[in-house]
Amino acid sequence: MNVLETKLKGCFVIEPKIFEDKRGYFFESFNLKQFQKLTKSNTVFIQDNESYSTKGVLRGLHYQTGKYAQAKLVRVVKGKVLDVAVDLRRNSKTYGEHFSIELSEENKKQLFVPRGFAHGFIVLSDTAIFSYKCDNYYNKDSEEGVIYNDVDLNIDWKLPENELIVSEKDIILPTLNNAVLP
Repeated sequence: MNVLETKLKGCFVIEPKIFEDKRGYFFESFNLKQFQKLTKSNTVFIQDNESYSTKGVLRGLHYQTGKYAQAKLVRVVKGKVLDVAVDLRRNSKTYGEHFSIELSEENKKQLFVPRGFAHGFIVLSDTAIFSYKCDNYYNKDSEEGVIYNDVDLNIDWKLPENELIVSEKDIILPTLNNAVLP
């Protein structure tokens, strides 16, 4: 496994070692001991989630606050997405900056999004199955978000605005300047 820290401190791209032969492939998608050693994190994941979406579906930018804040380890099982993490830690040198990466069934890369970050993704393939591990349980009352098209964030979602499929809940999220931060 190869672990690379992004420009956002504590946010890592994880590239598994893939073994391929005429039968197909094999890779270890998660190893707690290796994950903690290579990220220098004591994060322990307690919940796995999965979503299915079609091309243009944009989910985000989401996070939880207070004692229900979550770190996430995300990957694509099928298809391709543009995955985005936004640093919401006010004391961080990269506060308000984002990192984006294409995650796909082909590259099998993962992104570790620590607590204190907003997270979102958009489906670039016809369909996608997106999987993520969380280090805390979901709590509806702690759910917050930032609007995906905040001009200050200036995120390039790779698809034209008229092709985006965004939930009613996500369309009314506040800008970063007006958000309740973790």
